Amino acid sequence: MSGAPAWTVVIPTFNRLEALGEVLEALDRQEGPRFEVLVVNDGSTDGTAAWLDERVAEREDAAPRLRVIHQRKQGPAVARNRGVAAGRGRWVAFLGDDTVPSPGWLAAHDRVQNGDLACSVRAEGGCVGVIGRTDWHRRMRRTPFLDYINEQGLQFGFALIEDENNVPFNFFYTSNLSVDRDAMAAEPFDPAFPFAAWEDVEAGYRLAAKGLRLLYRPAAHVAHDHPTDLARFAERQYRSGYSAVVFYRRHERLGHFLGMQNGRPPSAGGAGERTLLWAQERLARALQRMPVRLPRLWEKTMRHHYLEGLRNGWSDGVGLDRGGTS
Repeated sequence: MSGAPAWTVVIPTFNRLEALGEVLEALDRQEGPRFEVLVVNDGSTDGTAAWLDERVAEREDAAPRLRVIHQRKQGPAVARNRGVAAGRGRWVAFLGDDTVPSPGWLAAHDRVQNGDLACSVRAEGGCVGVIGRTDWHRRMRRTPFLDYINEQGLQFGFALIEDENNVPFNFFYTSNLSVDRDAMAAEPFDPAFPFAAWEDVEAGYRLAAKGLRLLYRPAAHVAHDHPTDLARFAERQYRSGYSAVVFYRRHERLGHFLGMQNGRPPSAGGAGERTLLWAQERLARALQRMPVRLPRLWEKTMRHHYLEGLRNGWSDGVGLDRGGTS
């Protein structure tokens, strides 16, 4: 293949070999623009490295071209930054290693990036980001809890989007996102975030200050193959709270948005409040696979874990070293 592709698809991966294989197979079936796939192996220990190297050798003359970068474990921010830097496309599209694109996924992103609205934004000196829709994979057992976190907040919150042509920065999700590659390279992901939480939204916040216009297009569809229940999501919320401290230290004006109160995390409740929260969480776990919706109970449980992470991240001094991992 000669000449540069129009698109670079960047996928950071860590120990998800089976899911990653399905993602790459789905990319082989993409319709639309010419693109390359760049997988950044973030120190996997499950055989991913050897499998990727073998796949590259087998597909040397196939389209789309597959390239691989191996690095020691440094997290998704560093992995994405390396993918952006090494890419050759005019645009970069980010996928998770467990988000399987539909056949028309990249074509949908391409139509928007080449459409009249995107061209007008760039003519005025801005850049365009496009988030697509992420649904649960068909092999997963759907529950009211999973539907809630996908639609009403916490994970994606697609039902909260009021204007598909002007989406807030906090929807800058790299599980299904495209953006001008030069703009992304100029505002890279901050490697100081200790977990895969907030590092993409924080980059979206900086890009918004530089003229990013974020659009939502459900036609750019992926299926999320990530088994999740209330306990696992509570752990995710703890990590999110912990990582939010880094976000706050970079942008203190967003303290209220991140859960801070008067420049500090809110204090933990007393013994009685903690006992009540424990009992509520036990109830939520017991009922999570039942056909009932408990949004207030879910919100209380998830917020408790988020604030616990926020307090611990603050006491650990996370984010004070602005250099992070590089």
